[in-house]
Amino acid sequence: MTFSIYVHWPFCRSLCPYCDFNSHVRESVDQARWRAALLAELDHFAADVPNRTVTSVFLGGGTPSLMAPETVAAVLDAVGQHWTPAPDLEVTLEANPTSVEAGRLAEFRAAGVNRVSLGVQALDDDALRALGRQHTAHEALDAVALARTLFDRVSFDLIYARPDQSPAQWRDELRAALRHADGHLSLYQLTIEPGTVFHQAQARGDLVVPDDDTATALYEVTQEVLDAAGLPAYEVSSHARPGEACRHNLSTWRYDDYVGIGPGAHGRLTIDGTTVATRQHRAPEAWLALVERDGHATRTRTPLEPTDVLAELTLLGLRLTDGIAEDRFRGRTGTTFEHALGHDRLGRLIDGGFLVRDDEGLRTTPTGRQRLNAVTGALLA
Repeated sequence: MTFSIYVHWPFCRSLCPYCDFNSHVRESVDQARWRAALLAELDHFAADVPNRTVTSVFLGGGTPSLMAPETVAAVLDAVGQHWTPAPDLEVTLEANPTSVEAGRLAEFRAAGVNRVSLGVQALDDDALRALGRQHTAHEALDAVALARTLFDRVSFDLIYARPDQSPAQWRDELRAALRHADGHLSLYQLTIEPGTVFHQAQARGDLVVPDDDTATALYEVTQEVLDAAGLPAYEVSSHARPGEACRHNLSTWRYDDYVGIGPGAHGRLTIDGTTVATRQHRAPEAWLALVERDGHATRTRTPLEPTDVLAELTLLGLRLTDGIAEDRFRGRTGTTFEHALGHDRLGRLIDGGFLVRDDEGLRTTPTGRQRLNAVTGALLA
């Protein structure tokens, strides 16, 4: 089992209208206080799960490229003091490709980051403005080019199924992206989440996204173009050349242990043979005050029931193209797919062309991945 660390930095320069992450805008952030608090939570969790080998650290947000590079260096130093870093430790930083943040990439590299994920989101300036982004397509591609000179591995994100986007336009945008891509791309379908600005605009009738048929066509174009370029999907929204998959995300989808620190961060830890779910306080100022008072800001710490473990393992694992390995499933549940999920339910989904069950384990078909929510819903009913 791999073991990883997730660090949540909740601050952004502005809030994107489609985003429902735990992100907040503040005029100023006391970097020294936040650095000390993050280190305190690492200290706290190190006592729970000592003697582990860390395979990845992921700095997410929010906008982690707004962190002081000194904070990143201090976090990585603390990780190395508490646990044993793997020889090929992956350290990923999410960054916005504005010229200001791109200018700090060399400092993050010096701090110990060796993989960067850039939130490009679109290669069209009109689309970027509509998405609330603060960079141009030209700035984004300049940032990608700079990152490729600094980091061992580089990824960037694009959003599709944007208003008025056609499959032909998306095909052209993907081909343009591939001219600048390294070994990894994350391609997310735009979803309208409750509580976001886009949700309000859609309710007013001011925002119209592609219908289901068009969204399906856009998804199919994504698979076709990326497969042909040698970056097949290894997860629903993630594409990579062989060996270039994001190790941190792989460990999460495989349901391995990870510590989550920072406001709203979740974690999954095996303690005395029990899977424990942790969640940190979500509000940044409240999180900071609690950590300074108690040494951590854990809001919930819940030993999971076997049914909870089964559901999470299934929901996460079936996102992967490779699915859930037989030995991994037995190791976490103590039983077979058929016994845990129901022979009849499995049979119906296999016969319907949505799942494959073989000696390697259980995985979705391409058709099943397109309808993953429905498939997992039927499987866990």
